[in-house]
Amino acid sequence: MHIALLHYSVPPVVGGVESVLAHHARLLNAAGHTVHLFAARGDGLSTQIPLIQLPLIDSRHPWVLTVKAALDRGEVPSDFELLTAEITRDLQAVLFDVDVLIAHNVCSLNKNLALTAAIARLDRPRVILWHHDLAWTTPRYRAELHDGYPWNLLRTDWGARHVVVSDLRQRELAELLKIPRESIAVVPNGIDQAAFYKLSPITLSLLPRIDLAQAAPILLLPVRLTPRKNIELALRTLAALRRKMPEAILIVTGPLGAHNPANAAYFQKLKDLRAELNLAGAAIFLAELIDAYLPDDVIADFYRLADALFLPSREEGFGIPIVEAAFSKLPVFCTDIEPLRALGLNEAIYFSPEADPETVAAQIANRLQHDPQYQLALRLRRAYTWERIYAQHIAPLLEEDR
Repeated sequence: MHIALLHYSVPPVVGGVESVLAHHARLLNAAGHTVHLFAARGDGLSTQIPLIQLPLIDSRHPWVLTVKAALDRGEVPSDFELLTAEITRDLQAVLFDVDVLIAHNVCSLNKNLALTAAIARLDRPRVILWHHDLAWTTPRYRAELHDGYPWNLLRTDWGARHVVVSDLRQRELAELLKIPRESIAVVPNGIDQAAFYKLSPITLSLLPRIDLAQAAPILLLPVRLTPRKNIELALRTLAALRRKMPEAILIVTGPLGAHNPANAAYFQKLKDLRAELNLAGAAIFLAELIDAYLPDDVIADFYRLADALFLPSREEGFGIPIVEAAFSKLPVFCTDIEPLRALGLNEAIYFSPEADPETVAAQIANRLQHDPQYQLALRLRRAYTWERIYAQHIAPLLEEDR
């Protein structure tokens, strides 16, 4: 499908709408669509997502500003129709092979009403109006709006598909246009997890092989694969925890211990135990996914992705993972051995290296199920990544009326 995204400006111009539009463009491109940006200011996002510049669709073009000044006073200037005709001509010239035009905010704000009028006149392509803000329901715009044409274009349903970014905007737009709420799609904004966390290229190469989308909680065990780290207890605890929290996973970041040949046999023992406990896909050893040494920035990435530190060591000289967890604001579940107790004091949750896995799993579940910060993070990260929003909202929207 050939899709055009339109706004007054696009990145690197800074703005909330510009940012959302850029995310949409990348998602659409990644899904295999042909994507063009239409704007007066900004740049193309890549060679696959070019910009077609249309100066008259700007909110700051001198002619547009002159017309707007008259409109703000309640006067329709004599050249309004000429400007609208010029913009209509420009749009028709570039939209001839476009299947869907998605116009962001330009038909809900009065920044360029000639552009709004031009879009209302288009016979094709299919038009989706994406409303972030509504001039008619926002007090700061009220003095600039007047009864009649063209201001009423912003509160008239003229047959396009309407999309808003929140339930509040849906209620406001339904009342404004006098249409049923359910006829207006709600598509929230989201987070680019990789960009937000500044994930390293190595981490990004690993994540497609780890199913984190629905994982909860994500337990992090950042240790080498040696017997003193007591990873068997971690696996058995994970199996018990999944009976209470079925989507729980464990990520063990370290390689085999460097100085003991017996560690290879220990690793095989762990993999055999994983199979016995039916933890395939839930107990993840990064050593199986990559041979290279993982630098500190990759380990830091997994602290940002995790929900809790799980450290069942039988012995430690210091316990740097507890310090790293503290810097990452993660709850700590660790064995009650002297070095770890010295760091965790009364703030960590402790268990014996010989503890019953069911008991340890109950400690983890009880702590996280009653932690509002974890519950908030879990709910929102499942719903508000851009990938999730695209799959759940944007892709079905594009398939309408095909």
